[in-house]
Amino acid sequence: MTTTRSTRSDGIGAVTGVEHSGSELDCPVTIADRVAEEAMISIIRESLPSHAIYGEENGWQCTEKSADYVWVLDPIDGTKSFITGKPLFGTLIALLHRAYFKRKMGGYNWKNTTLNDEEISTRSCPKLSQAYLYTTSPHLFNGDAEVAFARVRDKVKVPLYGCDCYAYTLLASGHVDLVVESGLNPYDFLLLIPVIEGAGGVITDWKGNELSWEASSTSLPTSFNVVAAGNKELHQQAVDCLKWD
Repeated sequence: MTTTRSTRSDGIGAVTGVEHSGSELDCPVTIADRVAEEAMISIIRESLPSHAIYGEENGWQCTEKSADYVWVLDPIDGTKSFITGKPLFGTLIALLHRAYFKRKMGGYNWKNTTLNDEEISTRSCPKLSQAYLYTTSPHLFNGDAEVAFARVRDKVKVPLYGCDCYAYTLLASGHVDLVVESGLNPYDFLLLIPVIEGAGGVITDWKGNELSWEASSTSLPTSFNVVAAGNKELHQQAVDCLKWD
């Protein structure tokens, strides 16, 4: 693996250092990613020392092998947008309780999702052919996943690209109907489950199974294929179209 570092200034904030990894995914990591996660870790450790932390940049951190609570952190979801001056990125913070560690995360009676203290909800879209679809980039799908995504993309009314986590907030607030993504890690979607379901939507893997991840010192950032929809009927149509075995 080779790593290079560059520094630039953009319209969003101060100078941003970027590390370009020579790995297959070639995912950039900014100084802001690392500093933001370290700041969150410092706050949690000071206020809640018995809690465990699982961060995108630093992995599992805990004085013990397990804990009753685990914070799952993604300091900048949408790093590529961030470093290129596109203001569509977010900070994702999920708090898991031990009761949920070995159980599926979806299907619970979450509180209603709010935006600026106002309740929001998904919109109803009865047919795939009428749906507005978001995914971060068509170039993030590979092999069979690329073929599966193409089946859905070719059936929707409008395919749209480039929002990262913001696409899910558009879905939860009733602006779009469907989000299909491949290769997500737990810190990319755990926060989004109560957001989508609390707004009346559905979020699962491509087989229609509830998303599940066990948080522990031996946990790995397993890759997930995720599909979220504004209503059950559209979600089922998308799963049927994906044909993911």
